[in-house]
Amino acid sequence: MPEPVASKAPPPAVVDASGLVLGRAASRIAHRLLAGESIVVVNAEQAIVTGSRKSVLATYVAARARGSVRSGPHFPRYPDRIFRRTVRGMLPHLHSRGKAAFGRLEVHIGIPEALRDAPRTTIDEAKARPALRTPMTLEEITRLLGARL
Repeated sequence: MPEPVASKAPPPAVVDASGLVLGRAASRIAHRLLAGESIVVVNAEQAIVTGSRKSVLATYVAARARGSVRSGPHFPRYPDRIFRRTVRGMLPHLHSRGKAAFGRLEVHIGIPEALRDAPRTTIDEAKARPALRTPMTLEEITRLLGARL
């Protein structure tokens, strides 16, 4: 009788979000998640949000203030959770396929000790282009929202 072979899943892809535009990176990651890939995002706080500082901050403050404490919607305050929510918005997260894809995503602030030696990749299509005004990072936005990093 042959021994059962344990199907070993490939290790997750580690994506470094440093210098990546949040929306572009999230859409590429969502596409890869729907294709069945497991992805770990590190340095989420260094992702960039483009636009004028005033409008970016107004958008995030308005999203945070929307709804009520009891019934929501509850908008996150920390960069890893904002990154996850952005990816979730690009997935069909109310259907089983999207839930399974979203479950294959991990997002971290900084680089965890277990992933220090893992090879990290980046998403070339999501890199920020040079701009006259310096873009805001998720770390700046979350500090202004009241996160203690």
